Amino acid sequence: MFGANIGEGVIARPGLRVRFPWKLEVGDRSWLGEDVWLHNQDRLVIGSDVVISQGSFITTGTHAFRTDMALRTRPIHIHDGVWITSRAVILGGLTIGQNALVLPNTVVRRDVPANAIFGAQDGAVVGQRFPDSSDETQDR
Repeated sequence: MFGANIGEGVIARPGLRVRFPWKLEVGDRSWLGEDVWLHNQDRLVIGSDVVISQGSFITTGTHAFRTDMALRTRPIHIHDGVWITSRAVILGGLTIGQNALVLPNTVVRRDVPANAIFGAQDGAVVGQRFPDSSDETQDR
């Protein structure tokens, strides 16, 4: 366990990756699905009866990409009863409230309230890849 604090009855499926086990706490009866990546460069607390479904990525770290690329870390707290569905991405510094559900393919950038169903809206254009391009259909 390399220093991780793991509760009773936790199920860790094949392909689970944990960056720093000594910064990880998982409560009783939680489920960590196939190919889940816990990129925990800071403290990561996962409560009891939590499900983190396949392919999800939870990261406590990022870089100061507009300045010097310095590593910046912030802890994450996932409360009891949370279900993070497949391929969700959870970013550092967040709290996911008790019994919340995060929908598939959602990038979580802010706290999720208890009992909430949280997910991305339909896709939308948020900017241009090549702002100087005059032909919008170039890559279609």
